[in-house]
Amino acid sequence: MSALTTVPAAGTHRPVRTARPSLPRLTLVELRKAINTRAGFWLMAVIALVALAMVVVQIFTGDAADRNFADFFGGAQLGIGLLLPVVGILAVTGEWSQRTTLTTFALEPRRERIVTAKLAASAVLAAAAVAASLVWAALANLLAPVITDASASWEFGFEGLGRVLLFQVVNVLVGSAFGLALLSTPLAIVLYFVLPTAWTILGSLISALKTPAEWLDLSTTTTVLLDGELTGEAWGQLGTSLALWLALPLVLGTMRVLRSEVK
Repeated sequence: MSALTTVPAAGTHRPVRTARPSLPRLTLVELRKAINTRAGFWLMAVIALVALAMVVVQIFTGDAADRNFADFFGGAQLGIGLLLPVVGILAVTGEWSQRTTLTTFALEPRRERIVTAKLAASAVLAAAAVAASLVWAALANLLAPVITDASASWEFGFEGLGRVLLFQVVNVLVGSAFGLALLSTPLAIVLYFVLPTAWTILGSLISALKTPAEWLDLSTTTTVLLDGELTGEAWGQLGTSLALWLALPLVLGTMRVLRSEVK
């Protein structure tokens, strides 16, 4: 018995339905884009090396009581936090600089999903950087007692890990928000570092700005996540500063991406 094959009648066309990529798949694609370029790959490598360098310096400096897992891990975050926003900027602006957005939006016309995937990919990269610093801190805590008089304490809670993760995710998302708002890699990098720094300087020099700076100075409100007490006021200050430096450019940038003409 031969198999029967159904052939569409001549002149008829059946629409081909293709499943749109899911958000996790889009996020994986954006992750690949972020680290497959030379700039992205070497930036992530530099972040890992900076974290390692911070840990190595801590092994040979400071008091013996400070050479423990928590301090090694915390000390590595400052260098990471300085560079991670650039990762977020590149993740967003890279395609606009290389003019490959037309291909991306042709494959997924719903631009808001692309924006969400880029933000999610940036957050995953921040988590990866934190994970790398955990590894360096653990290795340092094993090595330090052998070559120094370190205490080698392993005391560290999940609350501390959550704070650090939140700190780094906030940093990278602020960078992404600047990238969305400006859609230019050099301009976004320059303004990301210049504007908050200028606000910090003005807040410290002008007495009338001292109180507003306590609520709008991003460096102050986020540093409390690493080494401060998270009171209700501290959370309020963090939320207020993020409304200015994260939410506002993110909303403006998303609106710009949704309305921009892609060439």
